[in-house]
Amino acid sequence: MRRLAVALCALVMALFVGSLVVGPADIGIAQSLRALLTGDAGPMTLVMREIRLPRALLALMIGGSLGLAGAAMQGYLRNPLADPGLIGVSGSAALGAVLAIQTGLAAGFALGLPLAALAGALIGVFLVLVLAGPGGTSLTLILAGIAISALAGAFTSLVLNLSPNPFAANEIVFWMMGSLADRSMTHLWIALPLIVIGAAMLATLSRGLDALTLGEDAAEALGIGLRRLRLTLIFGTAAVVGASTAVAGAIGFVGLVVPHLLRPLVGAQPGRLLWASAFGGAAMLLAADIAVRIVLPARDLKLGVVTALVGAPLFLQLIYRTRRSGL
Repeated sequence: MRRLAVALCALVMALFVGSLVVGPADIGIAQSLRALLTGDAGPMTLVMREIRLPRALLALMIGGSLGLAGAAMQGYLRNPLADPGLIGVSGSAALGAVLAIQTGLAAGFALGLPLAALAGALIGVFLVLVLAGPGGTSLTLILAGIAISALAGAFTSLVLNLSPNPFAANEIVFWMMGSLADRSMTHLWIALPLIVIGAAMLATLSRGLDALTLGEDAAEALGIGLRRLRLTLIFGTAAVVGASTAVAGAIGFVGLVVPHLLRPLVGAQPGRLLWASAFGGAAMLLAADIAVRIVLPARDLKLGVVTALVGAPLFLQLIYRTRRSGL
């Protein structure tokens, strides 16, 4: 486990530095880091501190939180196919952002889009809790999340269908692909409190998730409060997914693929998988954001597209392996 922790930490640090120094400006690594750390108020210092640094920090935060949420959701449901977006928060956050773009709130108010997305996420998690009930089972939570996701997706499609402004519709489509381009420190400060709170809540689930591997009855016999565990999972996941979607758009497959890849390396223990998936998610999103700037840099390749292109084949492999193990 110690070797895995060291390897993941080294990988994340290397990718973080790579995210800082890779960009359209043809500037060396040493010069870039010098401009970031000790530079004056010149153009390169401005680029490093106001463009590349917040982008790298957001990739680190969002990737880590999505990986953590995915591992927690899979551990609670005891299903490797579970995803952080399963409870409908990402869909409702996207709907809030779409409404902000369509109504002109995003254009008239700089923080209108992320704040509307956060409002949508809060409404979504409230509806999930109402539908699932305070003492509902895992199945009711899944069904409630699917219902809210479907409803939010339907309303998002309706907004696109009835949009009289083609420019707004185009902006909606591109935003929903997910991206960290043109994000500033303001976006970082919007997402940071919710991601920190949500990640802290999810990190406390380690013991409960390990106990759940023995079954719900055994977990309760060990003193695990399943209702509290469930509410902590819902609110923690809602906080990190809602904040991530609010500032970066819809970025999928991180919370699904990363826990699947790292599970064999931690002995299939959900508690250990939490921290490993946090590092793995950060590494995956940092690598994907670097790829966005290297592959077709002039075509504005979207981050969500890259994660989907990487994650979908791995997801298909997971389905194939699950099918073979069931034969």
